[in-house]
Amino acid sequence: MLKSRVRRLFAFLALAVAAGTMMTDQTTSQADEGASPLVTFETTHGAFTVAMEADAAPETVANFLQYVRDGHFAGTIFHRVIPGFMIQGGGYDESYAQRPTRAPIENEAPGAPGNDRGTIAMARTSDPHSATAQFFINVVDNDFLNHTGKNPQGWGYAAFGRVVDGMETVDRIAALPTGRGGPFQSDVPQEPVVMQKVTVGAAP
Repeated sequence: MLKSRVRRLFAFLALAVAAGTMMTDQTTSQADEGASPLVTFETTHGAFTVAMEADAAPETVANFLQYVRDGHFAGTIFHRVIPGFMIQGGGYDESYAQRPTRAPIENEAPGAPGNDRGTIAMARTSDPHSATAQFFINVVDNDFLNHTGKNPQGWGYAAFGRVVDGMETVDRIAALPTGRGGPFQSDVPQEPVVMQKVTVGAAP
């Protein structure tokens, strides 16, 4: 039990550390009011589709969709994979060069869905309002990442959508062997998982 708690704490801290990004001053566009966008990720290990939840996390969804439309994610990798926890990406290319980002957004975790299996959420640093482009997909229910209070320990991580097709691809990525890679000492897939194409469209 203690070993499990220590691993979860390490994973939580690792998730925060990996979220650091460079920032620019470009502003984000707003999500279309009343829209239900679908974002499809085509990776070297298969495809999956995520339905955005703009009603619950409007600024987060608008920010994410702008990165998609700008082509930010094409060529980036899932650089942190922890079985029984989550897969994280959107910040580095195959050579581990960090992609520049816009200014960070407000943490919308208080009104967002919980970090259940299959949900997509924003990665961040220890600053609760530091999310930019990096995201993660929960492969199990991670209740300990949910918002519990507006304090450093309780802000949580803002989920803003969920996988509606291709969860088997996410599970396949989560099961890949990991180790050292680039600036990271562990949890890097030893076979690169590259996002070849990321596109957005409205739900029918």
